[in-house]
Amino acid sequence: MEIIEDLDGWRRRFDEWKRSGDAGRTDDVGTNYPFVHNRRAPFKPARRALPMLNLALISSAGAYIDGTQPFASDSDASFREIPIEVEGADLRYAARGYEAVAVQQDMNSEVPIERLLEFENNGIIGQLNPVFWSFSGFLPDAGLLVAELVPKLLGRLNRYEVQATLIVPASRLCHQSCALLARAIELAGVPTMMLAVEREVVETVRPPRAAYYNGELGSVAGRPN
Repeated sequence: MEIIEDLDGWRRRFDEWKRSGDAGRTDDVGTNYPFVHNRRAPFKPARRALPMLNLALISSAGAYIDGTQPFASDSDASFREIPIEVEGADLRYAARGYEAVAVQQDMNSEVPIERLLEFENNGIIGQLNPVFWSFSGFLPDAGLLVAELVPKLLGRLNRYEVQATLIVPASRLCHQSCALLARAIELAGVPTMMLAVEREVVETVRPPRAAYYNGELGSVAGRPN
């Protein structure tokens, strides 16, 4: 199974979109953007219950530690590895495609570290991985994400022996980026769960699992505080 089914066909549609006026936007892909269409979703059954698993968090909110290198542009397929001890006041965000008001008030709106640590303390999850990963999910070039970000991030997940992942998007386009990442992680043998507030995009890209609710972009993990 492919992360992007019919990659050549999607690439042709993407090249057509790049020649349109929408491609010049810096915060929105417009109405003609060719979202990835997948027909099937990979699925890896969880072999153990959550209280026995090392759970990792991945956020597409573009979080980085203040004073470190920010994300450069909508073609930046890098990610940041951040200790879970980080304070919310020390985080900055490359907020492309969403408003950063909520996450600036409370990082748990997009980076729910404190909530997951509560889950750990209450035995809902076995443990929260000691670092989380963040990338800027406003990546129109889905092929770039698959070719560059995916293999490097999979290497880090393997390094930390991650056994399950929770993936939290921030913008509408982030839902595509996160769904593709979820497919890749699942294909690598690690069960994933993705939160979602953009149902149409998620159902089109088809991650293995998604928990949808009628929420808002920029606070997909919950309203501030």
